[in-house]
Formats: sequence, C-alpha cells, structure tokens
Amino acid sequence: MVDCPGYSLSGVAASLLFILLTMKHPDDFRVIGPALPILAKVGEDALLTCQLLPKRTTAHMEVRWYRSDPDRPVIVHRDGAEVTGLQVEGYRGRVEWTEANTDEGSVALKIRQIQPGDDGQYWCRFQEGDYWREASVLLQVAALGSPPNIHVEGPGEGEIQLVCTSQGWFPEPEVYWEGSWGEKLLSLSENHVLGEDGLFYVEDTLVVRNDTSETISCSIYNHGLKEAKEAAIALPGQCSASGTVSTSRVIGLSQPILVRVGENIELTCHLSPQADAQSMEVRWVRSHCYPAVHVYVGGAHSAEEQMVEYRGRTVVAADAIHEGKLTLRIHDARTSDDGQYRCLFGKDGVYQEARVNVQVMAVGSTPRITREVLKDGGLQLRCTSDGWFPRPHVQWRDRGGRAVPSSSEAFCQGSQGLFQVETLLLVTNSSVVNVTCSIGLPGGEEKAARFPLSDSKIALLWMALPVLVLPLAMAIDLIKVKRHSKDQNHHSNQQSLKNDESHMRASL
Repeated sequence: MVDCPGYSLSGVAASLLFILLTMKHPDDFRVIGPALPILAKVGEDALLTCQLLPKRTTAHMEVRWYRSDPDRPVIVHRDGAEVTGLQVEGYRGRVEWTEANTDEGSVALKIRQIQPGDDGQYWCRFQEGDYWREASVLLQVAALGSPPNIHVEGPGEGEIQLVCTSQGWFPEPEVYWEGSWGEKLLSLSENHVLGEDGLFYVEDTLVVRNDTSETISCSIYNHGLKEAKEAAIALPGQCSASGTVSTSRVIGLSQPILVRVGENIELTCHLSPQADAQSMEVRWVRSHCYPAVHVYVGGAHSAEEQMVEYRGRTVVAADAIHEGKLTLRIHDARTSDDGQYRCLFGKDGVYQEARVNVQVMAVGSTPRITREVLKDGGLQLRCTSDGWFPRPHVQWRDRGGRAVPSSSEAFCQGSQGLFQVETLLLVTNSSVVNVTCSIGLPGGEEKAARFPLSDSKIALLWMALPVLVLPLAMAIDLIKVKRHSKDQNHHSNQQSLKNDESHMRASL
C-alpha cells in the first residue's frame, strides 16, 4: 500500500464535503413576475416584465414569451438577439423586445395596439442548456364603450319598453337601471353580443307602466376599469305611478354583512314606507333573476326556482311581512356565498329592489416556518398556512418591525374556495434573525409566526460546519504524520545501537 505523507482519507473527505456544500450549480436560478395583474386599455401599449433570480446577465440564455404553448411563442430572444420565424401570427409586427436591464436579468415585452384577444396569461421562460424556469404574467385588457342610448318601444298593454344600447365594451359589462329615487329596477332581458372585433354590444330592456312619470337611468359598468357610462330618459306620464310597489321603496342594509365560513347569513329587506307584502312576491337573487337564491310567494317557498347550491340551506322569517319586512337566512356560509344579493318585491310583474353585499371570510391556520439550506450555503425560510378567504396578504418583518420583501409568494385555492399560502424569504446575511411571517385578511384578522434567534444560530452554524471541520481534519492528519515520523526515527536509533553492540562483541 502506498503511503502519502500529509494526506489521509479523512482529510480528502472533509475537503470534498466543503467543496460540495459551497459549490453553486450553474443552472440554479428562478424567475418571478409581477404580483398584480397588468391593466391595459384596448388600443394602448402594454409592458410585461419578469426578473431572473439571482440577478445575472441573460446574454447567453434563451428568453421565450408565450401564451399556452411554448412552441408557439409571442417572441424569442436567444444569445442577445431576436429569433425570427417562430412568432405566432397574431403578434407579428406588434411586439418588441425591450432592453430593461439584461445585465441584471430583467427583461420586458412590449405589446403595441392592445386587442381584446391579448387578454389573459403570459409565460416568461428563461432557459440555459436543458435547464429552464418560468413565471406567469396576467394581462387584463379593458375597453370603455360608447355612451348608452335609451329609446322607447311599445306601447303594449299598459306598459312600455325602454331599450338601452351601447357598444365597444370589454370584458362583458354589467347594466343597471335606476329610478328617480335611486331604486334599482329589474331588467326584462339582457342581450350582450361579442362582435368580430372582440368587443361587446349591449342591449338591455326594461318594462315600465305607460303612465310612469319619472326619470329613469341606464348605467353600464366596467369592473376592470371601475368606470361606468350613464344615460337617462324622462317619462312624461299622465299621472303619478300607482300601486303598492310603485309608491314604496325597497330598503336593505347599506353596510356589507360580514360572516365567517360555517356561520349563518341573514339578509333583511323591507318596504318604505311600511306596507303589507302578503300579496307580493319576494325574490332573493344574485346576478340573474332566474334561478333564484330563494322565492317567497303566497306565504310559501317556491322550490322549483331555487339555485342548486342553496337548496336545503335557506329559510325565510316572515313574522313582520304585514309591515313589509322579511329576512332570508342562509345556513352554513360558504366562500361561494360571497358577493352581492338583490332583494326584489314584485306585484303584477313589476319589481323594485335593494342590493345587499355579503362578505364571507375565513381565518386560516397559524403560519408555520421551516428552513432550508441552499446549495450555495444560503438560508431560505418557507412560511405556509391554509384555510384563508378571501385571498390574504402576506408580510415578512424583521425584529425591528420593518417590512422585509419576500423572494416569492404563491396562493392556491382549493375545492372549498379556501386559499393556501406559501411565501419564501432568502436570508442573505446573519443579521436577519427573529423574522416574523404575518398572514392576514384585508382590514381583518391576522396570524403570525416568528423564526426564533436560536433556530437561526443553528442554521448559521450548520452553514459554517464545513469551514470548521476542514481545518480540524487537517490538524489531526498533521499530528498523525509527525507521530509516524517520530516512531520511525526511534526505531532507527534502536537498530543502530544493536548493530554497534554486535560489532564490539565480534572484535573481542
């Protein structure tokens, strides 16, 4: 066996351990995109961005933007130049690669003359060799249509039809009719048609008595832009409206109803001034009149019109119906119950309504923080929690209470509509200790977990372990070598003495 002074198996193993733990794989990177959707109007330009982490140059990488199929890209940039011949037809001549800061791994895609078909998800993929990572960017396209136009059709038997039309909307808008007192009026029909240009044409019809004398307005609302356009028409009736519904307003709660998942929802509405509603139909609906959440008519529940998801979960308290007051109770609130409800009082096919907003919420589990030692020796903290609704906000903070930006956030909504949260924090230096991960609802409850200092020290000690072990192993090897050399010298001296003694005996 060959003996190599100064080296040993333990020393080589320690050196190899140090190299493996401190070496960074060249393909180890990730990609992040904007946390919020990018809103762009039809006809304008949109800029989509994504970032390579850790930051480094993209000069020798391929960057590919695409929709659903990577083989049908919006644009491809490889080794610092655009690749032609691969681009999908609809984006030719409308997109360009923008030099954001490629030396720092920041890239941007500019789409000119935004069209409705550009709406949706985009993917930004970085590839180096066979290794790739990607992030998604959501583009929300919106268009504000033309001012509404109201015209009168009819007359029919004691009634007329008001038709509200407009065009050039995206996405599909909502249409609201209101009377002179701000009361909501129920449409007879809604006809929203998607044109060849990808924009919606709107035609909404309202039926009123032909002796109505009031001003009625039609509002068309774009949720993406949070803007509306409105038109009004004055009806010169021969006399004021008659009948119980026409002379009363329907009143609901003005403030949103807050309820936790699993609790009961109570929706109360009443006529003002008070009026007996026993001969009226009371209908609770969501966005459409049919099917309904609950229909109360003739002192009983009309089950055949009820939405499937509310069957067996609703009951009406009609003790005060002679005063025009009813309460709908929805048992066992779900996340799908969140949103707006319309309470309609109707008679002879004429309805008045009030709208009530329900905010369903669920406070999730206490966050759990785990640690991971990365290939480059860095420390990454992972914070997870589940059972939240609506989508919660997430924040890391240091021991001084200052906000620390996360390296990534992910939200996943399960079959029950509850959100699961995962957020990562990259610890780049040993000063970031005692960090707190907080998860909470907007304007509501919050839960937090702290990563204690003791755990942080353990993690940092683990990262430093290879540095401590290597010198110790080398010192042990050096002691062994010196001891071996000393033993050899002692053995040589003993042998020399024996030889001298033998020569003396031979001479005598």
